[in-house]
Amino acid sequence: MSNLLRIHLVRGLAAIAWAVGFATVRDSLSAASVVLLIAYPLIDVAASLLDARDASGTPARTLQLVNTALSAVAAVGLGVAAVSGQAAVLCAFGVWAVVSGAAQFTVALRRRGSELGGQWPMLIAGALSVIAGATYLVAAAGEHPDLDALITYTAAGGTFFVLQAAASAWRRRRTRGLPA
Repeated sequence: MSNLLRIHLVRGLAAIAWAVGFATVRDSLSAASVVLLIAYPLIDVAASLLDARDASGTPARTLQLVNTALSAVAAVGLGVAAVSGQAAVLCAFGVWAVVSGAAQFTVALRRRGSELGGQWPMLIAGALSVIAGATYLVAAAGEHPDLDALITYTAAGGTFFVLQAAASAWRRRRTRGLPA
Protein backbone atom coordinates (compact mmCIF):
# COMPACT_ATOMS: atom_id res chain seq x y z
CA MET A 1 0.00 0.00 0.00
CA SER A 2 1.46 3.36 -1.01
CA ASN A 3 1.84 6.14 1.53
CA LEU A 4 -0.65 8.39 -0.27
CA LEU A 5 -3.21 5.60 -0.41
CA ARG A 6 -2.72 4.95 3.31
CA ILE A 7 -2.97 8.68 4.12
CA HIS A 8 -6.24 8.97 2.20
CA LEU A 9 -7.70 5.85 3.79
CA VAL A 10 -6.80 6.79 7.37
CA ARG A 11 -7.83 10.42 6.86
CA GLY A 12 -11.17 9.32 5.43
CA LEU A 13 -11.89 6.85 8.21
CA ALA A 14 -10.87 9.43 10.84
CA ALA A 15 -13.28 11.97 9.32
CA ILE A 16 -16.13 9.47 9.34
CA ALA A 17 -15.35 8.53 12.96
CA TRP A 18 -15.24 12.24 13.84
CA ALA A 19 -18.70 12.75 12.30
CA VAL A 20 -20.11 9.89 14.36
CA GLY A 21 -18.54 11.25 17.55
CA PHE A 22 -19.59 14.84 16.87
CA ALA A 23 -23.17 13.73 16.22
CA THR A 24 -23.39 12.73 19.87
CA VAL A 25 -22.25 16.12 21.25
CA ARG A 26 -23.28 18.70 18.63
CA ASP A 27 -26.24 20.20 20.48
CA SER A 28 -24.13 22.51 22.63
CA LEU A 29 -20.63 23.85 22.74
CA SER A 30 -19.58 21.55 25.55
CA ALA A 31 -15.98 20.70 26.31
CA ALA A 32 -16.32 17.50 24.26
CA SER A 33 -17.70 19.27 21.20
CA VAL A 34 -15.04 21.99 21.36
CA VAL A 35 -12.28 19.38 21.64
CA LEU A 36 -13.70 17.63 18.57
CA LEU A 37 -14.01 20.93 16.69
CA ILE A 38 -10.34 21.65 17.36
CA ALA A 39 -9.30 18.07 16.60
CA TYR A 40 -10.85 17.95 13.13
CA PRO A 41 -8.49 20.47 11.50
CA LEU A 42 -5.60 18.84 13.37
CA ILE A 43 -6.41 15.60 11.53
CA ASP A 44 -5.98 17.62 8.35
CA VAL A 45 -2.69 19.04 9.65
CA ALA A 46 -1.26 15.56 10.23
CA ALA A 47 -2.47 14.19 6.90
CA SER A 48 -1.25 17.23 4.97
CA LEU A 49 2.19 17.06 6.59
CA LEU A 50 2.51 13.38 5.68
CA ASP A 51 1.30 14.09 2.16
CA ALA A 52 3.70 17.03 1.79
CA ARG A 53 6.58 14.82 2.88
CA ASP A 54 5.73 12.32 0.14
CA ALA A 55 5.20 15.08 -2.44
CA SER A 56 8.74 16.40 -2.04
CA GLY A 57 9.93 18.28 -5.10
CA THR A 58 6.45 18.73 -6.61
CA PRO A 59 4.20 21.80 -6.89
CA ALA A 60 1.61 19.95 -4.79
CA ARG A 61 4.01 20.02 -1.83
CA THR A 62 3.83 23.79 -1.48
CA LEU A 63 0.04 23.71 -1.53
CA GLN A 64 0.02 20.93 1.07
CA LEU A 65 2.26 23.00 3.34
CA VAL A 66 -0.02 26.01 2.90
CA ASN A 67 -3.01 23.78 3.70
CA THR A 68 -1.18 22.53 6.80
CA ALA A 69 -0.72 26.09 8.05
CA LEU A 70 -4.33 27.01 7.24
CA SER A 71 -5.63 23.98 9.10
CA ALA A 72 -3.49 24.80 12.14
CA VAL A 73 -4.90 28.34 12.12
CA ALA A 74 -8.40 26.85 11.74
CA ALA A 75 -7.89 24.69 14.85
CA VAL A 76 -6.99 27.78 16.88
CA GLY A 77 -9.77 29.80 15.24
CA LEU A 78 -12.39 27.18 16.04
CA GLY A 79 -11.28 27.08 19.65
CA VAL A 80 -11.53 30.86 19.92
CA ALA A 81 -14.83 30.97 18.00
CA ALA A 82 -16.39 28.43 20.37
CA VAL A 83 -16.32 31.10 23.09
CA SER A 84 -18.64 33.27 20.98
CA GLY A 85 -21.18 30.59 20.07
CA GLN A 86 -22.34 28.39 17.25
CA ALA A 87 -22.60 31.18 14.67
CA ALA A 88 -18.93 32.07 15.16
CA VAL A 89 -17.95 28.39 14.96
CA LEU A 90 -19.95 27.95 11.76
CA CYS A 91 -18.31 31.06 10.31
CA ALA A 92 -14.78 29.90 11.22
CA PHE A 93 -15.48 26.41 9.85
CA GLY A 94 -16.95 27.97 6.70
CA VAL A 95 -13.89 30.09 6.00
CA TRP A 96 -11.64 27.09 6.56
CA ALA A 97 -13.81 24.87 4.31
CA VAL A 98 -13.67 27.39 1.45
CA VAL A 99 -9.91 27.91 1.65
CA SER A 100 -8.92 24.29 2.26
CA GLY A 101 -11.39 23.08 -0.38
CA ALA A 102 -9.79 25.40 -2.93
CA ALA A 103 -6.34 24.09 -1.96
CA GLN A 104 -7.52 20.46 -2.16
CA PHE A 105 -9.05 21.07 -5.59
CA THR A 106 -5.81 22.68 -6.79
CA VAL A 107 -3.65 19.81 -5.47
CA ALA A 108 -5.92 17.29 -7.19
CA LEU A 109 -5.69 19.24 -10.46
CA ARG A 110 -1.90 19.26 -10.27
CA ARG A 111 -1.80 15.51 -9.59
CA ARG A 112 -4.24 14.50 -12.26
CA GLY A 113 -1.79 14.26 -15.14
CA SER A 114 -3.06 14.69 -18.67
CA GLU A 115 -6.57 13.51 -17.77
CA LEU A 116 -8.71 13.65 -14.66
CA GLY A 117 -7.53 10.13 -13.95
CA GLY A 118 -7.95 8.89 -10.40
CA GLN A 119 -8.17 12.33 -8.81
CA TRP A 120 -11.91 12.77 -9.43
CA PRO A 121 -12.93 12.09 -5.79
CA MET A 122 -10.50 14.79 -4.59
CA LEU A 123 -11.63 17.24 -7.26
CA ILE A 124 -15.27 16.73 -6.27
CA ALA A 125 -14.48 16.88 -2.55
CA GLY A 126 -12.54 20.13 -2.96
CA ALA A 127 -15.31 21.75 -4.98
CA LEU A 128 -17.98 20.59 -2.53
CA SER A 129 -15.90 21.91 0.37
CA VAL A 130 -15.87 25.37 -1.20
CA ILE A 131 -19.64 25.23 -1.74
CA ALA A 132 -20.31 23.89 1.76
CA GLY A 133 -18.09 26.52 3.34
CA ALA A 134 -19.99 29.26 1.53
CA THR A 135 -23.30 27.86 2.80
CA TYR A 136 -21.91 27.81 6.37
CA LEU A 137 -21.07 31.48 6.08
CA VAL A 138 -24.63 32.21 5.00
CA ALA A 139 -26.05 29.98 7.77
CA ALA A 140 -23.84 31.66 10.37
CA ALA A 141 -25.53 34.96 9.56
CA GLY A 142 -29.00 33.41 9.91
CA GLU A 143 -31.32 33.42 12.89
CA HIS A 144 -30.71 29.86 14.12
CA PRO A 145 -27.27 28.62 13.11
CA ASP A 146 -26.54 25.06 14.18
CA LEU A 147 -23.64 22.70 13.70
CA ASP A 148 -25.56 19.74 12.23
CA ALA A 149 -24.23 20.46 8.74
CA LEU A 150 -20.68 19.81 9.95
CA ILE A 151 -21.56 16.16 10.47
CA THR A 152 -22.65 15.72 6.87
CA TYR A 153 -19.66 17.69 5.63
CA THR A 154 -17.07 15.62 7.49
CA ALA A 155 -18.77 12.30 6.75
CA ALA A 156 -18.96 13.18 3.04
CA GLY A 157 -15.36 14.39 3.02
CA GLY A 158 -14.27 11.20 4.73
CA THR A 159 -16.17 9.15 2.18
CA PHE A 160 -14.40 10.95 -0.67
CA PHE A 161 -11.01 10.20 0.90
CA VAL A 162 -11.94 6.53 1.27
CA LEU A 163 -13.12 6.52 -2.37
CA GLN A 164 -9.82 8.12 -3.41
CA ALA A 165 -7.93 5.37 -1.57
CA ALA A 166 -10.09 2.69 -3.20
CA ALA A 167 -9.61 4.23 -6.66
CA SER A 168 -5.85 4.38 -6.11
CA ALA A 169 -5.75 0.76 -4.96
CA TRP A 170 -7.82 -0.32 -7.94
CA ARG A 171 -5.54 1.55 -10.38
CA ARG A 172 -2.44 0.02 -8.80
CA ARG A 173 -3.88 -3.46 -9.14
CA ARG A 174 -4.81 -2.86 -12.79
CA THR A 175 -1.36 -1.53 -13.68
CA ARG A 176 0.23 -4.56 -12.07
CA GLY A 177 -2.11 -6.92 -13.93
CA LEU A 178 -3.72 -8.23 -10.76
CA PRO A 179 -7.44 -8.96 -10.61
CA ALA A 180 -9.49 -6.06 -9.23
